Amino acid sequence: MATFISVPLKKSSEVDLVKPLSKFVTATYPPGEEQTEYLRAVEELNKLRKSALGRPLDKHESSLEILLRYYDQLCAIEPKFPFPELCLTFTWKDAFDKGSLFGGSVKLALASVGYEKTCVLFNVGALASQIASEQNLDNDEGLKTAAKFYQLASGAFAHIKDTVLSALNREPTMDISPETVGTLSQIMLSQAQEVFVLKATADKMKDAIVAKLANQAADYYGDAFKQCQYKENLPKYFYFQEVLPVLAAKHCMMQATAELHQSALANQKKKFGEEIARLQHATELVKTAASRYDEYVNVKDLSDKINRALTAAKKDNDFIYHDRVPEVKDLEHIGKASLVKATAVQTPLSQKFSDLFEKMVPMAVQQSVSAANSRKADTVNRLIGSMREATNLCNGVLASLNLPAALEDLSGDAVPQSILEKSRAVVQQGGLQSIEQLIKDLPELLQRNREILDESLKMLDDEETTDNELRAKFNQRWNRTPSGDLYKPLRAEGNNFRSVLDKAVQADQVVKERYTTHCEMIALLCKPENELSAAIPSANPAKTLQGSEVVNVLRAQLAQLDEVKREREVLEGEVKSVTFDMTTKFLTALAQDGAINEEALTASELETRYGSHTQRAQQNLRRQEELLSQIQVSHQEFSALKQSNSEANNREEVLKKLASAHDSYIEISSNIKEGTKFYNDLTEILLKFQNKCSDIVFARKTERDELLKELQQSIAREPSAPSFNVPSYQSNTPAPASGGPTPAPRTVFTQQQPQAKPQPPARPPPPNITPQAASTSAPISTPVAPSSTNPPPVAPPTGPSQAQGPPYPSYQGYPGYYQMPVAYNPYAYGQFNMPYMPYQAQGQAGYPGGPPAQQTYPYPQQPPQQQPYYPQQ
Repeated sequence: MATFISVPLKKSSEVDLVKPLSKFVTATYPPGEEQTEYLRAVEELNKLRKSALGRPLDKHESSLEILLRYYDQLCAIEPKFPFPELCLTFTWKDAFDKGSLFGGSVKLALASVGYEKTCVLFNVGALASQIASEQNLDNDEGLKTAAKFYQLASGAFAHIKDTVLSALNREPTMDISPETVGTLSQIMLSQAQEVFVLKATADKMKDAIVAKLANQAADYYGDAFKQCQYKENLPKYFYFQEVLPVLAAKHCMMQATAELHQSALANQKKKFGEEIARLQHATELVKTAASRYDEYVNVKDLSDKINRALTAAKKDNDFIYHDRVPEVKDLEHIGKASLVKATAVQTPLSQKFSDLFEKMVPMAVQQSVSAANSRKADTVNRLIGSMREATNLCNGVLASLNLPAALEDLSGDAVPQSILEKSRAVVQQGGLQSIEQLIKDLPELLQRNREILDESLKMLDDEETTDNELRAKFNQRWNRTPSGDLYKPLRAEGNNFRSVLDKAVQADQVVKERYTTHCEMIALLCKPENELSAAIPSANPAKTLQGSEVVNVLRAQLAQLDEVKREREVLEGEVKSVTFDMTTKFLTALAQDGAINEEALTASELETRYGSHTQRAQQNLRRQEELLSQIQVSHQEFSALKQSNSEANNREEVLKKLASAHDSYIEISSNIKEGTKFYNDLTEILLKFQNKCSDIVFARKTERDELLKELQQSIAREPSAPSFNVPSYQSNTPAPASGGPTPAPRTVFTQQQPQAKPQPPARPPPPNITPQAASTSAPISTPVAPSSTNPPPVAPPTGPSQAQGPPYPSYQGYPGYYQMPVAYNPYAYGQFNMPYMPYQAQGQAGYPGGPPAQQTYPYPQQPPQQQPYYPQQ
């Protein structure tokens, strides 16, 4: 039985998953039970990778289960972590490249979880092929298991073929290229079909069924052989050079099996001539496999079975039936029946899989939630901003009318009660010193943020400069993604931060100018009541307005306006207290539609949550606008009744400034506190941005070092001398026979092995040269018989000792066969069929122990009158 083909595993370098994934978890989720659970899951994921890739795996289903679980976990977490931002670099070696003397095997490092998934799935297919090859095919259970795992391996390789280019976005290593994995998938499918042929034979199914199954297996092996031979890169691997003869041999064996069972069917139909023709064709096929591929397959049992059937069929036909034996080309085609199919890769592949991050929402949901929160913040800020703007407008109008201080100052001497309350409010909030301290801290906070941002961008600039220098040095060999292209999103983010800082500086300047304008009055409000009363000019009105109807109306209108302001404060608190989470709705949409229409879902939810608040705010603003119009009319009547003089005007002007200073103090204090909070929050954001830049720069440096190492090794492997063509007379490669391929490379042994050359004795002292000795020495231009201590050359076989077999058999329905590669060995004796010519210096006696000069050469020699084959100096 032929040996089944298995695929070697890829090897991966160790990767620390804990640090980058834990950093993302701590940055995204607040401290608590949820964060602790995710951090524990990260540790388990790291252990799972070490179990799957960090140790040799046994050829057992338990080892395959670990690989399947790790692959399923990668598929589960891919949408939940921002792997492009985490800069996790995975390094894998080529499965088939064994390296060289001067450098290690080919490997590729990529910061892509898709690359990790592809390589893990390759190992799934490789280990499945190894497990299938280890099965005992003498029992039914072993046959079923082997067929299952060969189909799983075929499906894994086929999935890689379809997804590898999109997963990597660059040229992969040769072992996971679409051509290679496509060929491996076809080989695994062929072996699965062969297992079903064995099972059908063991179950003694009908000959017609077995013939169709075997013919389909032969067809599969033929396709696999053609893929190996026609793909230019595949034969470069020593692995595929070993696989080629196995595929060719199995094609012959499966076709011979199909012919054997089809001949039995012909016998049942009394077509004895067809029976003999098919058995003869099967005999030729088996002889071809035995003569060319006996190192790889054992066809003795099949050959004996076919020979016995052919002998019996010929005997019966010669003595009884005398049926005409048709030509092979005239035989009917054997049908085909496929019982195998590549197992589709559908997660989860493991039946025992459980997601370590089951509660973590996918990144698409996280991004949608972030966008929804941003829309919510915009809605709340717009609503609250409109209400605060209305409050500032109201305070400004009242301050310009000196209300309510004008109503409280009817006596003209005492400080109005509203001014005293505003003075106490300013003092309680820290007065002038608190604002000055906050304003003094703003430049320090701004400078700290600028330094963080500049340092982050400088890291990107330095790495990009280094990358450009190496790209200019190595040209096309420096085949990684340019840093300039990779850093575009980060630079855009950095420019956005710089724009935000510039706008913040402008806002700070506006606040400082407003503070400078009202600084003097704010300082006056901070003084005690007696000093404040002394600073306000006094005025004695000519007549009193106490009890006037205008005053009562104006006070009632001011009371209504205060009620409107209080309603607005309550409404602002209600707007701030509204909370809702869109995660559930986004998860439902993702599960149902496969995508999330975040804008539509968020707009609908915001309308439901804030629609009533928006209507109430608009009604409140309209009510305030009406009251302010009424107050202005009433104030005009009040001013007309009030006696005016210069002292009263001065007093009213000071009271207006004090009221305006109080309002400005409240607003400036609020603005500066918001600015301080803004800078502190921005510092945290910029630190995260700095960490992101640091991580990607570190990953790029690691990738750069790996690429530099590979380039140095490749340069060391390059030949120092230019290539040259071997002269035609030194190549004795036989031309392929017409109608068939050249046999697979194999070692040829003759029956008579040359004796090992004995060690020469110690060199004797130089002999005395005499004319007689000189006359017996052969001239250089004359061929000299070889010494008996040297091994005789082996002549090329001229008889049938080297069984070449008939031309590769083919018949109708199969598109011919293809040439096998032949190894070239320029150092083997017997390739050129020319005499052995030992070196002998002129004027020196022959080597001790040489044969007599008259001894005849036992192998064919050139005529003595001809010149030697080699050109002479």
